[in-house]
Amino acid sequence: MKVGIVGLPNAGKSSLFSALTGVAAEAANYPFTTIEPNVAIVPVRDERLEAVARTVRASKVVPDTIAFHDIAGLVAGAHEGEGLGNQFLANIRETDAILHVVRVHDDSSVVHPDGRVDPLADIETIETELAYADLEQAERRLERVAKTAKSGDRHAVAEAAWLRQVTEALQAGRPARGVAPPDDASDAIALLSPLTAKPVLFIANVNEGEGQVPPEIVAHAESVGARAVAISARLEAELGELDSADASAMRADLGLSESSLQLVIRGAFELLGLIAFFTAGEDRPAQSWHLRRGLTAWHAAGQIHSDIQRGFVRAEVVSWDALVDAGGYAGARERGTLRLEGRDYVVADGDVITVKFTP
Repeated sequence: MKVGIVGLPNAGKSSLFSALTGVAAEAANYPFTTIEPNVAIVPVRDERLEAVARTVRASKVVPDTIAFHDIAGLVAGAHEGEGLGNQFLANIRETDAILHVVRVHDDSSVVHPDGRVDPLADIETIETELAYADLEQAERRLERVAKTAKSGDRHAVAEAAWLRQVTEALQAGRPARGVAPPDDASDAIALLSPLTAKPVLFIANVNEGEGQVPPEIVAHAESVGARAVAISARLEAELGELDSADASAMRADLGLSESSLQLVIRGAFELLGLIAFFTAGEDRPAQSWHLRRGLTAWHAAGQIHSDIQRGFVRAEVVSWDALVDAGGYAGARERGTLRLEGRDYVVADGDVITVKFTP
């Protein structure tokens, strides 16, 4: 999964990126420090996977990963190329979800591009630029697709109708995510790749010692179908310089139950509706995978390998806690908690799956 970190210049994006990933992204007190997006691949640790690995005596633990892209600050006029905006907007289109960093802290030593701290105004600036960029792209694509639709092509007719709805929504100030994709052109969203259709997690960059998202940001997030969490990017960057034991002790002293990385990953996965499933065996790696909620064992097989999906026969399935409680596969089989499922079985969060397939 690719997640793009966006916001106004000096909102705290690069500091957050460094804190999340342990990668020292360049940070400075002026706009456009980041020109090319910093990218870091971060393992998604899961205590359930580690418990499964110990139980079945796996050879090693291989967690799934998430890619964080630190994208340079956007400014008013970005959709017209202001501040290298076109390049930065293109970088956002390549991501699956957006972390929108919003400055809430009042540190006067950090310059604000507009000379004031106003979280909702900053949010509006970014959302307006994304909407303008989407509107221009939708209008251009509609012009092309409408020509094909005149021939009666079913796919083009459906896509053109959808694009008209998208442009109307954007012109009215509504995001593209509110317009359902057409049944007869299911690839329409992928072809347009609208920025305002991507899931958004607002990151309120608060003062050290503050842990609450301001009510106005919470209300705005709810109004646009997004989520919001509070993080002090500066504090997390300082904690990132400590070893894990000292960082955990300091978080406990500050009343922080989890790291910013865990908080952000959990929020991003909830946004995308993802669940985790595991594969593991004795003297084989224990590995975590992520799948959209509601998908089946057949889809899970495809996550592992396309050949396994093509040759799918059945899946042996047991919940991670039942497997650990039984002491392994043999015990789970004796208890009847290890069962055989077909390709239409809907995978549950925390399932341990062994796919049987024909090569």
